Amino acid sequence: MTFRTRLVLATTVAVVVAVLAASSASFIAARNTLLNAADNSLTTAAQKIVAGQQIGTTNATQGQVIDASGAVVSGGGLPVNGQVRLVAAGLTPAFFVTVNVEGNQLRELVEHLSAGTRVESGVLVNGGALQIATLLNVGPELTKLGLLLGAVATTGVLLAVVLGWLVARTALVPLNSLTDTLEELAEATDVSRRLSPGGADELGRLRRTFNRLLEALESSRRSQSQLVLDASHELRTPLTSLRTNLEVIRRVDELTLEDRSVLVADVLVQLQELTDLVGDLAELARGDQLPAAREPLRLDLLVGDAVALQITHGRAEEVTFDLEAKKCWVEGHADRLARAVGNLLDNARKWSSPGQSVSVLCRDGSVIVRDHGPGIAEADLPHIFDRFYRSSAARGLPGSGLGLAIVAQVVKAEGGTIQAENDPGGGARLSMHLATVAGPHDGVDEP
Repeated sequence: MTFRTRLVLATTVAVVVAVLAASSASFIAARNTLLNAADNSLTTAAQKIVAGQQIGTTNATQGQVIDASGAVVSGGGLPVNGQVRLVAAGLTPAFFVTVNVEGNQLRELVEHLSAGTRVESGVLVNGGALQIATLLNVGPELTKLGLLLGAVATTGVLLAVVLGWLVARTALVPLNSLTDTLEELAEATDVSRRLSPGGADELGRLRRTFNRLLEALESSRRSQSQLVLDASHELRTPLTSLRTNLEVIRRVDELTLEDRSVLVADVLVQLQELTDLVGDLAELARGDQLPAAREPLRLDLLVGDAVALQITHGRAEEVTFDLEAKKCWVEGHADRLARAVGNLLDNARKWSSPGQSVSVLCRDGSVIVRDHGPGIAEADLPHIFDRFYRSSAARGLPGSGLGLAIVAQVVKAEGGTIQAENDPGGGARLSMHLATVAGPHDGVDEP
């Protein structure tokens, strides 16, 4: 079922319900009005009769009086049932009822008569009841009204269908236009185009939402293209160097033993650079997609393991690491956080000179790494976490410019923040902050 059909059907159903409700209410109101008119007429006639204390000729179509036992003592022609006898005995109040007598529909009033009331045949010793009725001529009027209301209801339903179709057509014109535009965009795969923002209505909101979606898609496409271009550029240098060394290997017989050792070391370094670069690209390609649910982990222990590994690497470079860690629990993915912390420490070690130390502080979900190197140039601070960004001072250092970009991506995916600044005492200070959680063993003494 199409949206237009559903809209027409919903409009028709709503109008039908409204018309039927209004028609039913009008019919009931008209019927009650006619009955009330007949009841008022009977009440007036009964009051006149009772006030005269003498039952005689009335203006009612029919009338009769019964005694307390239910026997007719005056008039006749009206049915006497148990409810009428209760009124005659004074046990229930007066009431109106519609009765059928010899094919005629009558509106009847049954009212109690007290003891001592005089009638044509004498006096009611124990009381009794007065029954008077008038011909109820509401049938023809109600029939005419029913036919009229039926015609109105039928006309209303037909109008509802027509108006519903017109409303659906009018409402779907801008939606169809929007659909056509989106189909053109889908066929052309041109994500740089934008829809007109529209007004403040729902369609305008939908247009603006699609524009935000197109902006996000365009940004993602630009990022992918830039990643491919940057990766190809970064791969070109080690591949070219590796190719040059492999060409030299062709003349290995002409090389001295020392030259061969240097050549093999260079090839191994270049292969390691390629391996690291491919690993970094794979990590960046994962984006914010997390492999599994986060789990509570001891951040201080994770940082301690990373520092222990860096101490081994820094021993050859005469760079030391000073760790101050306090127990804290965070929620995240241990492997990705370990990669991020390792990249922070590796960056600090790279910028440290022999004999210098790197300070590492871990507490309250934060990891702060400070080196004692030259610090970060003001022009480089806004781009320090960009992919493949390398400052002029870092051109001669190993690396691809992806390490800190991976840190920023991991921390963001884990719901944290990252910050780079220059320490007032000299050197750079990089900080990552994660939300702490209650650990599974908090409050329990650990061995």
